[in-house]
Amino acid sequence: MKYAVIGAGSWGTTVASLLASSVDVEIWSRNTAVAEDINLNHRNAAYLDGFELSPAIHATTDIVEALSGADAVVMGVPSHGYRSVLTTCAGHIRTDVPILSLSKGIEQSTLMRMTEVTIDVLPSHDANRIGVLTGPNLAREIMEGQPAATVIALGDGEVATDLQRVFMGSTFRVYTNPDVIGSEIAGAVKNVMAIASGMASGKGFGDNTLATLITRALVEMTRLGVAMGGDFRTFSGLAGLGDLIATCNSSQSRNHRVGFGLGRGKSLDAITSEMNMVAEGVKSTSGILQLADRFGVDMPIARQVGRVLYDGLDTGEALRELMTRAPKSEFKN
Repeated sequence: MKYAVIGAGSWGTTVASLLASSVDVEIWSRNTAVAEDINLNHRNAAYLDGFELSPAIHATTDIVEALSGADAVVMGVPSHGYRSVLTTCAGHIRTDVPILSLSKGIEQSTLMRMTEVTIDVLPSHDANRIGVLTGPNLAREIMEGQPAATVIALGDGEVATDLQRVFMGSTFRVYTNPDVIGSEIAGAVKNVMAIASGMASGKGFGDNTLATLITRALVEMTRLGVAMGGDFRTFSGLAGLGDLIATCNSSQSRNHRVGFGLGRGKSLDAITSEMNMVAEGVKSTSGILQLADRFGVDMPIARQVGRVLYDGLDTGEALRELMTRAPKSEFKN
């Protein structure tokens, strides 16, 4: 079997490494130097420095070559470039081939989830074979072989089980979940909340603050996901709470690093200029807030993150406004 991984960033490369023990893997990179580094040195120093990759992984800059004969396609492309790259793939993916998105974002112009973008670009494709792989999956820890777990959310349960077997490893446990909507929304919202937790850490706040933030972030995530048609159980699982805890606690998270810099008083431009990878939450916060408005969902933490990112609100003032909101019941929507 052959799996195509489209995108050679840190997570795409990590997923290719997970797959290499079970199937042939061809990974596409738009960057010739990255492809050559993978093929010649079995490394990806640009995005995942310090790790040796399996020689079974073959890299290419020819996307048609990567897709040729693929039995499954993994889309490791950020949300802002997802549609463009997938459009290039159109006509080169069989309509029955499973497609899994790794992206945890929302398309800004349409507010579509990545599976919706996939269906939009590939209208003849079997929609039940379009899904997402998501969970508390920090790339470097997985490359180190630390135990971790993830979720494959797909409409076709039989195909999801087939994919589960391929991705499963001795240190990487895979669960299936039919709730594609909830799994995608959870992934997108947690990036927004990771920025908020980074802000709190940057301000020097401790465990009480972080626990409060994560708990209330879970409420906001669940509100939006359920309103959009997600299963409430998803949000207490790996795609929801699991990913939220990992990302909100980890300095490895790009979104957390953005928030931390903002909490320390740095400008957003200065922070993002120092990063060679995308922090999805910076772009997705606007879309999440628009979805909250569309579905009539109250998301005060996300709202304050948006004001800091886009309106220049001071992080200290954002916290003060959150803490001085009108008192209410914990269980009232």
